[in-house]
Amino acid sequence: MDKTPKVDWDVQQSESLYGIQDWGKGFFSINSSGHVVVVNDKLKNQKELSLYELVQDLRERGLRSPLLIRFPHIIQSRIERINSCFQKAIKEYEYSGKYFGVYPIKVNQQRHVLEEIVRFGKPFNLGLECGSKPELLIALAFMKNPGSYIVCNGFKDQEYIETALLSQKLGQNTFIVIDRRSELDLVVEAARKLDIRPRIGFRAKIYSQGSGKWMESSGFKSKFGLTPSEIVEAVDFLKQAHLLDSLELLHFHVGSQIPSIHEIKASVKEAGRIFSELCSMGAPLKFLDVGGGLGVDYDGSGHGDSSTNYSDQEYANDVISIIQSICEEKQVPCPHIISESGRAIVAHSSLLVFDVLGSHEMKVNTGALKSEPEDTPLVKELLYIYEHLDENNINEFYNDLQEKGIETRQLFSLGGLSLKQRAKAEDLYWAIAQKMAILAKGLEEAEDIYWNLQDELSGTYFCNFSVFQSLPDSWAVGQLFPVMPIHRLDECPGKRVKLVDLTCDSDGKIEKFIDTETDEWQNYLEVHSLKKGETYYIGVFLTGAYQETLGDLHNLFGDTDAVHITMTESGYTVDYVVEGDTVTEVLSYVEYSRAELIESIRLLAEEGIRSGRLSNKEARLLMRHYEQGLSGYTYHEGPEGEL
Repeated sequence: MDKTPKVDWDVQQSESLYGIQDWGKGFFSINSSGHVVVVNDKLKNQKELSLYELVQDLRERGLRSPLLIRFPHIIQSRIERINSCFQKAIKEYEYSGKYFGVYPIKVNQQRHVLEEIVRFGKPFNLGLECGSKPELLIALAFMKNPGSYIVCNGFKDQEYIETALLSQKLGQNTFIVIDRRSELDLVVEAARKLDIRPRIGFRAKIYSQGSGKWMESSGFKSKFGLTPSEIVEAVDFLKQAHLLDSLELLHFHVGSQIPSIHEIKASVKEAGRIFSELCSMGAPLKFLDVGGGLGVDYDGSGHGDSSTNYSDQEYANDVISIIQSICEEKQVPCPHIISESGRAIVAHSSLLVFDVLGSHEMKVNTGALKSEPEDTPLVKELLYIYEHLDENNINEFYNDLQEKGIETRQLFSLGGLSLKQRAKAEDLYWAIAQKMAILAKGLEEAEDIYWNLQDELSGTYFCNFSVFQSLPDSWAVGQLFPVMPIHRLDECPGKRVKLVDLTCDSDGKIEKFIDTETDEWQNYLEVHSLKKGETYYIGVFLTGAYQETLGDLHNLFGDTDAVHITMTESGYTVDYVVEGDTVTEVLSYVEYSRAELIESIRLLAEEGIRSGRLSNKEARLLMRHYEQGLSGYTYHEGPEGEL
């Protein structure tokens, strides 16, 4: 797609530019008004909801930007989709086992999200996976479906294990997965103490390793799992304890967000072999838990760490067909399949919307393009480059331009260049860079120059959010999320910018964006010019997995306002509103007392009055602002529309 700004523009060009049809999975689109819309095909009439209009309505109700918006119907749709894919594969391959999904609580532990997952998952016997004792306590309180399973992973102490065993008395189908060999001794000891038959699973440490940003969670050097030697030893231990019949499940984990189906197939084959061998050793295994790994296509490219080269159906088909083939070959019963596809269930359901507070752009001062008597040799050389630059000398002049940029800074530091001449030299630098970028576009021999210049020339939009709080994976591992304006998409986006957040940290920015032209990523986002008096909103999509709980309090920016929206035939309903942190709440997390802070300022104000630095009126105003600040949102609360 040609990204050269055009006078004529339509929403189809915006759809192509931002790739919304590729990563949106039918949940997001652009309407004729140029607004991003959320789509719900289950409804007859109100199938689309404008995000821009929704945000405007929510702002009028008192909610604030940045705002996290969740859509439960997307969770429902994803649960139905994954289950449908496995049921179709079971039918196609005439597989004798059943499929049971479990949702890993760690992916998004928010109460209202979990309630929706349990509610929508009930018809499919969707269970829960726990990676810690606190998560197990949540699961026991929320899991009330006798046909579902609870899978206990992670490090386990005696209390964790005994709680899991006792949960069977509540009617729960609870598996205790042995992640470390020493845990088996604790489980057997607790089972004897409580006189409860345990339901045990082994986590196998497979050699097959996924690729991508989370590959270290799999492979032979992964944190959890039993080696082949430990598995054999554990089987012998259970035989001697007369508990081999308690070994019902084999579990493995290839990693999170696996981009390639070949890695999934390799891991399933290895685990299938271990499963069949355990059955041959007398273990009455009935379940195979294939763990997580089902990826999300964050960028729509079909390749790379932020994408997948397979569909949900292909994933289900390969899991079922591979296990069936191995079991038939070894003549062992096919197991029931469990998967832990948390990211694939919740990622699409949440998005972050924030407003742009202001901008900084590289502007060309046309006055610098004129020769003046006082110009230094450096400035004269830059003027020469600007006047004589063409397609034939672009490579030579690009190198010269980089040298002149370095020389400008060095001469000024050494006192050989006045501030006025430095300003003119830098104005000329940016004028040449802009002219050079135009000439380099489309030239095969100048492709690297073009992209280097795009990086230099992109401006900055200052945005009302914290990367560290709301998009920690963007900062920590360079995760690529879909980012785009949510309105004005019937207008040509004539600017290229980076997005920086409110924190005073140089890492507080988004600098990787989808490039639909190359299916890779680019270091700028195409946006519109800001209009005075009008708020410009940008959305970050597919944020439902991991981002909320992993967020930190960098610069003491807390949780954002969050809202659950259910689309209806006549519009929408606000199911839940979860208010973001106040300054007082955030300060309490780091051991500050509101009362003590206020008293400290009051004493300082009294001292100011006594010394004559403050009037009574000024002291009263200061105290009012201070107390209001403690009660306020941690993010920017300027007047709506302020730029």
